[in-house]
Amino acid sequence: MRFSINIPNFGDFADARTVARVAVAAERAGWDGLFVWDHVVHDKALRRTFGDPWMLLTAAALATSRLRLGTMVTPVARRRPQQVARQVATLDGLSGGRVVFGAGLGGPVEDEFGSFGEPTDPVVLAGMLDEGLGLLERFWSGEPVDHEGRFYRVRDVALLPATVQRPRPPVWVAGVWPHRRPMRRAARWDGAIPLFASSGHGRAPAVDEVRELVEFVGRERERGGRWEEPFEFVVGGTSPGGAAARDVVGPLVEAGATWWDERLPLTSGDLARAEVVLRRVEQGPPVL
Repeated sequence: MRFSINIPNFGDFADARTVARVAVAAERAGWDGLFVWDHVVHDKALRRTFGDPWMLLTAAALATSRLRLGTMVTPVARRRPQQVARQVATLDGLSGGRVVFGAGLGGPVEDEFGSFGEPTDPVVLAGMLDEGLGLLERFWSGEPVDHEGRFYRVRDVALLPATVQRPRPPVWVAGVWPHRRPMRRAARWDGAIPLFASSGHGRAPAVDEVRELVEFVGRERERGGRWEEPFEFVVGGTSPGGAAARDVVGPLVEAGATWWDERLPLTSGDLARAEVVLRRVEQGPPVL
């Protein structure tokens, strides 16, 4: 089991220096990863201050040496694949191969897509996500790419340098369980970041639901001939520090979870407050 800290890219965490402080504290306290949201407005009516996630992660990379770093999650359909490929490859090189790429459809769709004249049809966004992920994998190889797809076209382009991690950084895919399609997509890559409809963001999921998800993804990977390849199941919520977290996290490990992602509920007034997050970070990850 590995342990990560999850923070939004708004509020106190819009400041790259604050994110670097959190990263340093997390590394010192024994956490394994730091993941940052990738939003441009989230709920635009709130008029929050935002930071670009790749700039925030760059600050974290420069301040640490061990922590895994990534977005949770990047809406591929809202970004140009060639731009994302460059950002990820640059951060992977800077960090010495510590990037995890979290991907998903993204939302809230009307605020984050519709406000800028982007498509809002979930079927279209899913198609762009799938095609975009395929392009990212090819771009990260450093080899020339020719592509003629429904959403993207590329003519004889090699994006160099390739990523430090070979054949590419791990790709973890998000979705809401019990919806099967996003978890079927995740099964084709390296990890799943499920939100659970019954618990929501920031609350630990039910053990039975995690077990059901793990079994579903396992069957999908077996069909795809990838049963023996490593795969991560990322679940999260709030936990007390130290051994007191055993009752919360331990059963999820037994159900098949491989990462615990410490995250506050969306409804928490402390969600974007650095001092609150830092207090939990400094307590250290759960002890199992």
